Amino acid sequence: MRVEDPAAFPGEPDALDRLWTPHRMVYIQGEGKPDDPADAEQCPFCAGPGRSDEDALIVHRGTSAFVILNLFPYNSGHLLVCPYRHVADYTELTEQEVLEVAELTRTAMRVVRAVSKPAGFNLGMNQGEVAGAGIAAHLHQHVVPRWQGDANFLPIVARTKALPILLADTRRMFAQAWPDGEAADG
Repeated sequence: MRVEDPAAFPGEPDALDRLWTPHRMVYIQGEGKPDDPADAEQCPFCAGPGRSDEDALIVHRGTSAFVILNLFPYNSGHLLVCPYRHVADYTELTEQEVLEVAELTRTAMRVVRAVSKPAGFNLGMNQGEVAGAGIAAHLHQHVVPRWQGDANFLPIVARTKALPILLADTRRMFAQAWPDGEAADG
């Protein structure tokens, strides 16, 4: 991490320090997003279950849905609950998918509480690009742990989040704490 002294910039100093996060450009520029959102072959949520849990950052696999870490998290421990089926709209889920997404969301909250001790959660689904869905063609429920003071100036002013733990370490801790443990690792 490099923080630059504002006085070193030409012109009048603005008294702001700068934290450069070039790794975020991948997300900002849409790298890894499907060219054709309707094509399940290009969908990262469809591709994930075909890889190992460690490589795909999958925490738990259910019958009709799975739990995966968000590759571009709002907070450490940001999980996504996804149906295996490539479906965009919540109203298109089967009864089984609705029940499992709901149950996995509840279990995800319990696991994150046990491992990370958050003060609260944000839960939700962004339905459509206009609503903020990064991958609108494959429904996913966000489970975002929150701590007092976690919304500091970085995300508000700089659209940057400082995350204190690696995704692989978070996945391992959550998978081990999941009620089934890491016994069924894909």
